[in-house]
Amino acid sequence: MQLLNMKNTIAFMTLKKPAAILSVFLIIGSLTSLAINQLNWGLDFTGGTQIEVGYAQTADLEQIRKQLETSDFKDAVVQNFGSSQDVLIRLASREGVKPSELGDAAIKVLKEADSSAEMRGSSYVSSSVGDELTEQGGLAMLVALICILIYVALRFEWRFALGSVAALTHDVIITLGLFSILGLEFDLTVLAAVLAVIGYSLNDTIVVCDRIRENFRKIRKGESEEIINISLTQTLNRTIITSLTTILVLLALFFVGGATIHGFATALLFGVVIGTYSSIYVASLVALMLGISKEDLMPTEIEKEGADQDSVV
Repeated sequence: MQLLNMKNTIAFMTLKKPAAILSVFLIIGSLTSLAINQLNWGLDFTGGTQIEVGYAQTADLEQIRKQLETSDFKDAVVQNFGSSQDVLIRLASREGVKPSELGDAAIKVLKEADSSAEMRGSSYVSSSVGDELTEQGGLAMLVALICILIYVALRFEWRFALGSVAALTHDVIITLGLFSILGLEFDLTVLAAVLAVIGYSLNDTIVVCDRIRENFRKIRKGESEEIINISLTQTLNRTIITSLTTILVLLALFFVGGATIHGFATALLFGVVIGTYSSIYVASLVALMLGISKEDLMPTEIEKEGADQDSVV
C-alpha cells in the first residue's frame, strides 16, 4: 500500500541546515526547561499516600477534586479505579504528618460531602523508594542507548550507530522537555512511554539505515547526499503509514483510555511525531556530517585461494 505515489526523489537533505537549527533549538529549549523547571515528578518518584475510595453511586471526579482543593489538598490526583464507583486518590507527603493521618483526613473531607464514601484500601510510597525508581529509570535509558550503539555499530557502521543514538537522545530530551514546559506529571507510565519511544524511533531509524546501506551498494554513481535522498524517499511511504496507524491508536487511548494513561498516551503521541522527524533528518544528517561514503559500506571482497597464482596453460 502506498499513500504517496512519488516518481521523483525528494531532496530531503536540502533542508539539512534548517533541520539542524530546529533540532538544536528544541534541545536547548528542553534542557533549559529541565534545568529551571525540572520535571513534575509523580508520587511514584516523590513518595506519598494512595487511597482507594468506594461510592454507592457513580463518582463525580470533578466534584471530588473541588472538595479536596477547598480542604488544602490542592496537590491531590483523582481518577477512576476499576469502575465508575471506585476512585483512586494520590496525596503528596507532608512533613510532620503520618501517611495514615493524611489518608484519614482526606476521607473525612469526602464523607462530609457524601456519606457513602468508604476507604477500601491505602498504600504509602516512601521518598527513598521514589529516589531508587528515579535512579533505576535513568539507568534503564542509559543501558538501552549503550546497547543500541553497540548493536548498530556491529550491524551497520559506526557512523550510523552514532547517528541512531543521536536521534534517540534527541527524541528523549525533547519529550522530557515537553513534560517540563507543560508541567505534566511524570510517573512510571510516562517513563515506560519514553522507553517505548526509544524502541519506536530505533525501528524507524534501522529501516532507513538499512535502505541507505542497500542503495550505497546498488547505485554505482551518485554522491552520498543524493543516495540518502533516494533512500529516504523510498522509505517515506512506510514511515508515514507506520506513524499514522500508531497515532490513531494513541489518540483512542488518549481520549477514551481515561486519566490513568493520559501521561502515557501524551508522551507516546509526541514521541512518535518527533521520532518520525528524527529518523528522516537527525540520524541521516549525523551520518552524513561524519562523512559516510560508499566505500564504508561496500562488502569486503574475499580473495579466493590461488587467485594470485599464474594460470597453468
